[in-house]
Amino acid sequence: MKSKHDDSALHVSPGVGSRPNVNPALAPRARQALSVDNLVAGIRASDRGMLSRAITLLESALPEHQKTARAVMERCLPHAGNSVRVGITGVPGVGKSTFIEALGTRLTGQGRRLAVLAIDPTSERTHGSILGDKTRMERLAADPAAFIRPSPTRGALGGVAATTRETMLLCEAAGFDVVFVETVGVGQSETAVASMVDFFLLLVLAGAGDELQGIKRGIFEMADAVVVTKTDEAERKAVTRARADYRNALHLFPPKPSGWHPRVLTCSALTGDGIDAVWQLIEDHLQHTQQSGFFVAQRREQARHWMHQTIEQQLRQDFLATEDVQAAVEKMEAEVLAGRVSPTTAAQDLLALYRGERKVKRD
Repeated sequence: MKSKHDDSALHVSPGVGSRPNVNPALAPRARQALSVDNLVAGIRASDRGMLSRAITLLESALPEHQKTARAVMERCLPHAGNSVRVGITGVPGVGKSTFIEALGTRLTGQGRRLAVLAIDPTSERTHGSILGDKTRMERLAADPAAFIRPSPTRGALGGVAATTRETMLLCEAAGFDVVFVETVGVGQSETAVASMVDFFLLLVLAGAGDELQGIKRGIFEMADAVVVTKTDEAERKAVTRARADYRNALHLFPPKPSGWHPRVLTCSALTGDGIDAVWQLIEDHLQHTQQSGFFVAQRREQARHWMHQTIEQQLRQDFLATEDVQAAVEKMEAEVLAGRVSPTTAAQDLLALYRGERKVKRD
């Protein structure tokens, strides 16, 4: 007997079954965990695959991955520190990726080995990121003397990934003698960038209205150089005026501890005009700070700051991971939102609970 559905125009074809693999040896296999010795040896041999896997372990939240990553980093530390570290920031649309590719290809053409740590913003809603710098830097991505590592910020301040410093050390141990740290843009606190690099570069545009209004004072104070980009797209008069405005603005700030006087340059990444002058300025700054002893002193201070920042981050993670605290946070948030408890008192009660003083029981 026919079913009432037999005359329907909609039916499902059984389809074609999956074909067996022609070469069973090519069947996908699970990646085997590498030992610390293998990872360190691979990094020291400039094996990009090993370097990438070590960085992935650094970025992982799994305890076993973190343990391996820390062991690798400690082994690589004596071989790190031999690079020029440059932080590059600027508002979205200023052309950071284009600038980095233009300068980067010049450097690799001169025999340098370049690592680009391109930090991508993480979505607050999905916690995902675009990681598109390898697409934007096509020539540099294909350059055997360059290594581009896009990393998500995961909410880190200043648009800098929480593991950027460790990643930088691993890249140096792998033989990269120039490291660029590209930030998301002028955001919450670019101090994070300045605290890990030797030279801090701010990219700006000409002819975009009142340029100085869009730049925060703190960014200018940290900048070792300001570069007006995309000069091929702006009128010469606008470029000249922007350069003069930024130069005058820099004169309003006190001298830097290094004794360096920040400069303002112009360039076009598209035509290459001014790109060599930017790198020459970075080398001049390097020579200046090394001769004065500031270079070594700054690296030491950065390491101290890194230690204290790591303690703060770890304490926050441990605090929020504590079972009693997790159960009490939501309750205290409700008390604060209802106006029954001040934020300071709520925080103190939660910290007391974390320390084992067993407070927080409010109804």
